[in-house]
Amino acid sequence: MKSSMIIALIPPLLERPSTYKFHLIGYMPPLSLAWYKIRGERTTWRPSSVTHLPVLSRLHLPLLYSFLHTFNTPAMSNSSLTFKGYGIHDTKQWSDFKVVDTKPKQWDEEDIDIAISHCGICGSDIHTITGGWGNIKGLPLVAGHEIVGTVVRVGSAAAEKTGIKVGDTVGVGARIGSCGQCRACKTDNENYCPKGLDTYNSFYPDGTLSQGGYGTAIRANHNFVFPVPKGLKPEYAASMMCAGLTMYSPLVRNGAGPGKKVGIIGLGGLGHFGVLFAKALGAEVYVFSHSSRKEQDAKALGADHFVVTSEKENMKPLRGTLDLIVSTIDVADPFPLRDYLKLLFVNGTFVNVGIPDAKLPQLAPIDIVANGCRLAGSLVGSKKEATEMLELAAEKNIRPWIEIFPMSQIKDAVEGMKAGKPKFRYVLKQDLE
Repeated sequence: MKSSMIIALIPPLLERPSTYKFHLIGYMPPLSLAWYKIRGERTTWRPSSVTHLPVLSRLHLPLLYSFLHTFNTPAMSNSSLTFKGYGIHDTKQWSDFKVVDTKPKQWDEEDIDIAISHCGICGSDIHTITGGWGNIKGLPLVAGHEIVGTVVRVGSAAAEKTGIKVGDTVGVGARIGSCGQCRACKTDNENYCPKGLDTYNSFYPDGTLSQGGYGTAIRANHNFVFPVPKGLKPEYAASMMCAGLTMYSPLVRNGAGPGKKVGIIGLGGLGHFGVLFAKALGAEVYVFSHSSRKEQDAKALGADHFVVTSEKENMKPLRGTLDLIVSTIDVADPFPLRDYLKLLFVNGTFVNVGIPDAKLPQLAPIDIVANGCRLAGSLVGSKKEATEMLELAAEKNIRPWIEIFPMSQIKDAVEGMKAGKPKFRYVLKQDLE
């Protein structure tokens, strides 16, 4: 069957049950008919849902979903549209993933639908699926909020406000919605909206449970969809959607740049992004780690200094010198928070981005009064910051250290993540059919 025949073939296929399924042979850019070869094989397909297609990979979904939308078929009605994903059914069996059908929120013209190509694994995912952050709001749950993929549908309002179009590469991070009306939302701080919605494990106003990126597709409000520059590979952009943005936001909000001394505590997935972005912004970077084991990695990432914290004498010369410290580790007892606050210059800031299950260490008033330092937190970042971050990453050719797993190997990947094996991030590549 020639590719040119597809235009004539699609309308009748959508009007009645079809006896064909389509395999797209070879890797070609989506949405370009002339570059696809198509062969028909007899089977049964009823177009009541995109996920009923016999073959549903990242190569197929953008093309076929686009046709379904173009011809306004029943597949686009929210009552029948479902996505597929790897979900858990019990926090006690947190790595026992099953392929499940999930229902997206009710379509709105502010929304964008995305066929997922990559999804990073975040520490937040592990906290959630293991029950570390409390009960899950609904099961089965598909986690994942470091999402990159191809746009397959754009609401009219979303298109007008963003310029995003079908075929664009975009990302989605840890937040997927907000009220849009509060002071935070109106000042480029929508990530702090009191009514913000998490990308997974939240309920939309219509009662739908939000489901994440360990699957085939996601629907998101345009305010939480970030264009990925052409010079940035999707697998690199994926882990930036949460881990990268979590570090970039406190750096830029606290003036990291030329002439500033920035400390990064911990050299894991978050910490390595801290080094990459702090250096890209022009700061002098200090990495703090409990042993010398990661010193070579820190220097390879661009760190100017490496401080072994298990030897307290190493910290004394740094007292009163740093402008900003960003901690990526669990700041809970017995973490020596007081010792780190002493490293700050006048009005310096200590920012905690980790969200441990335990409480913060106790402080005395003198700990923050002596140098006028600030103790702060940070929650991912805004769309404005995400867009700037991705542009900076493309401009500076920032390459995070990642390991890619087929999405079908999600069990191995999340278990490895929990065991602390990544160097420094795991990214899932779509292969769910």
